[in-house]
Amino acid sequence: MPLTEQVHAESGGTYGARRITRALRRKGVVVARSTGERLMAELGLEGVTRGQRRRTTVPEPPALRPPDLVDRDFTASRPDQLCVADMTYVRAWSGWVYVAIVLDGYSR
Repeated sequence: MPLTEQVHAESGGTYGARRITRALRRKGVVVARSTGERLMAELGLEGVTRGQRRRTTVPEPPALRPPDLVDRDFTASRPDQLCVADMTYVRAWSGWVYVAIVLDGYSR
């Protein structure tokens, strides 16, 4: 069993690349973190991710999508010919902050 697999197994399969690298260094193996990441990838090893993975948006399949009126061509030959907009939300200390962005396709 390679040393990387041994260290990962000793951790109960919880160590990621940084901890694997530190554990290998404690055992006297000189290794860079990128090497630890590469070895873990080659062996198919992963650390445990703490907490929940957050998914902020869930698409609703039957919902109508707005039509693509410009056929994905975002070039404009003059100002105010094409405006592109998007809206998103970001988590902030006070709650959710909604952000709307409008760009002129000519000047961006």
